[in-house]
Amino acid sequence: MQTTDFVATVFDGHSNPAKVTVAFTMALAALEKGHSATVILMVEGVELGKPNAVEGMDIGAPFRPVKDLLADFLKLGGQVAICKACMVHNGFNAEQMDSRYPIITAPEVVDLMMNAKGTLPIT
Repeated sequence: MQTTDFVATVFDGHSNPAKVTVAFTMALAALEKGHSATVILMVEGVELGKPNAVEGMDIGAPFRPVKDLLADFLKLGGQVAICKACMVHNGFNAEQMDSRYPIITAPEVVDLMMNAKGTLPIT
């Protein structure tokens, strides 16, 4: 897993679309400012690792729908990673996850966080 300048961790999924929206808004802003960025899906947030999982997530203005934020984030080279232990704990397997998103372990999470210039933990 390639380290990046900015790392956001998302601990919530559909239960809190505002937190998901803010995480992707800030991660996209990092890319637009010329930084590299990763969003790590952890705890309940791993449900967002499934294909099309962000469909319909829209908290309204001034924020954009998560689907659009995610599309731009990926287009600009952003990385989305899935915590393996969280995935397993929540009853998911790798085959259910979007193949664009690497599944990472705790040591890789630590490396991403420790090597970032800035982090945004959304808990």
